[in-house]
Amino acid sequence: MRVVIVTESFPPDVNGVAHCALQTARHLVDRGHAPLVVAPATAAGHGPDALAPCPVVRVPSLPLPGYPQVRVALPSRRVATAITEHRADIVHLASPFILGVRGMAAAARLGVPAVAVYQTDLAGYARTYVGAGEATAWRRIRSVHAAADRTLAPSSAALHDLEAHGVPRVRLWPRGVDTVRFRPEHRGEALRRELAPNGELIVGYVGRLAPEKQVELLAGACGLEGVRVVIVGDGPSETSLREALPGAVFLGRRTGDELARIFASLDVFAHTGPFETFCQTVQEAMASGVPVVAPAAGGPLDLVAHGRTGLLVPPRDEAAVRDAVGALAADPALRAAYGAAGRATVEGRTWAAVGDQLIDHYADVLTARTVVAA
Repeated sequence: MRVVIVTESFPPDVNGVAHCALQTARHLVDRGHAPLVVAPATAAGHGPDALAPCPVVRVPSLPLPGYPQVRVALPSRRVATAITEHRADIVHLASPFILGVRGMAAAARLGVPAVAVYQTDLAGYARTYVGAGEATAWRRIRSVHAAADRTLAPSSAALHDLEAHGVPRVRLWPRGVDTVRFRPEHRGEALRRELAPNGELIVGYVGRLAPEKQVELLAGACGLEGVRVVIVGDGPSETSLREALPGAVFLGRRTGDELARIFASLDVFAHTGPFETFCQTVQEAMASGVPVVAPAAGGPLDLVAHGRTGLLVPPRDEAAVRDAVGALAADPALRAAYGAAGRATVEGRTWAAVGDQLIDHYADVLTARTVVAA
């Protein structure tokens, strides 16, 4: 198959959309297909595409005001041109919002089937950033995804939300995890001594430092005796979080094998954001053999088996996060049991396995188009 992946984000960006788009392109190449990526241009000076598994077409973009790590594509004919010149059999729209909307319109105009991958809770972001606009966000989501031949939701919660808001033709497609890179054997005692020189229990958060992630909910955990909170990531909330989380260690953005060593060296992984459609970092923690504390909302509901691989807590509840961390801190045997169960749970969730599921979705859509045409 010849596939054009139109994505709102692509490496060197570090986020779930970019990572999933990259893994999708890699898997398609590995299976003998021919992908092409269309993505917003990066900041000046980056030459990020040399290691991409396939050609990448960059569309002019501007940084999002107040959040320069996120770039927004400008109007361009390159999307339609890319679909035409690549002779696409199918268009894959990764978290369509701005560039993806143009990709959807171009695919419809050219008669090319499209699969839309839902990855970002725009309605939750609207509540967080402007305190309103949730209904408007859902109207946009419904409009974009209703035009697709199939929408793929990453979790049961996301699938339910989409269907409840009138999005048709929704199917479940989860995310994979690199179980070779993320594994318990990467635990490093030297790194642990560096992060917690007095032998404290290490509780880690990995992700964007932005309002919707609600990382400030770790403040209670920072106050627990014998606990060191470690924050990995960057974003617009970093300055305020340094004030809100006294004693926490801020490591900035880390990637690749270095990130894997950090994950494996944690004692507990804590995620705080209630708007996750999936939550890849929870899977990476589980693959690393680390017990998880996460809100009982969105993607973590599918990922964390409460009382077996970690603890689910009420969203936006600082005391509940503190108490869950405290319970795990007090019970090394429970931490070990949860960590081992988490690793066993995700061992079959490789990118190859979920990539093959995606190819099956493509095939279903192409078959349905052929039947209709006949």
